Amino acid sequence: MEHNKQENRTAGPGTLYLCATPIGNLEDITLRVLRTLKEADLIAAEDTRDSGKLLSHFQIDTPMTSYHEYNRIEKAEWLADELMKGKNIALITDAGTPGISDPGEDLVRICAERGIPVTSLPGAAACITALTVSGLPTRRFAFEAFLPEDKKERRRILKELATETRTIIIYTAPHDVKSLLPELKEALGERRIAVCRELTKRYETILRTDLTGAIEHFEAEAPRGEFVLVIDGKDPEEIRRNEQEAWAQMSVTEHMRYYEEQGVSHKEAMKLVAKDRGVGKREIYSALLESENSSF
Repeated sequence: MEHNKQENRTAGPGTLYLCATPIGNLEDITLRVLRTLKEADLIAAEDTRDSGKLLSHFQIDTPMTSYHEYNRIEKAEWLADELMKGKNIALITDAGTPGISDPGEDLVRICAERGIPVTSLPGAAACITALTVSGLPTRRFAFEAFLPEDKKERRRILKELATETRTIIIYTAPHDVKSLLPELKEALGERRIAVCRELTKRYETILRTDLTGAIEHFEAEAPRGEFVLVIDGKDPEEIRRNEQEAWAQMSVTEHMRYYEEQGVSHKEAMKLVAKDRGVGKREIYSALLESENSSF
């Protein structure tokens, strides 16, 4: 931050600072975040009581206001108005990086629409922390946060995840772990999983097993603490084999009709059918010719 909050303002809006806070260990906060929290005109916090403990620990007395799920739009507009007056505001969440699975995304969107400067002060994020210690592939991943409670929407997402080839990251509350794991196994089939608990805290544990092993573990031991589940993606080769088996149930003529009824040209349909079945175009041509000859 280029000026102290006590100094005179220049014309133009202030800046929204997205300040990452520790997900467990207080030593994970950055020097830049501490300085910004001290110099900001206002801190917008998801839970002012929890955040108050953090600020008190670091002897920060900047005024604080609540910004959470239940006032995410109305309060975001008010915060944006304050920013337009030239105030600098630091946004913090209960733990981790603002805007990741929390109402901060709405405030950032509104600021972007109004031309208000927004900058992110990087730091802890539970999803990335869990991914890096999971032992599962990290190059490509799909972050789902908390699965929706709505049953229809939940089924839709689980159906999508069943064929997701990237590593999957899911947040869950301790009271939901025991019911969620069997639900995941039913939807995804057997998968490798890292159950990450109490990350960066004293009792941090990483259970690397498969879904069956995780289910059995929590049948014997009650889940406690905050959890992040990191789940292996679907094997692309298995998806390809399953698709080929499904296409094999069709005749080549039926397979061609499937594409042509979607407006695909005869020539292009032959290419697609050959690719689906893992054969050359010549073989598809011969099968179609044989089918036509047999119909006479």
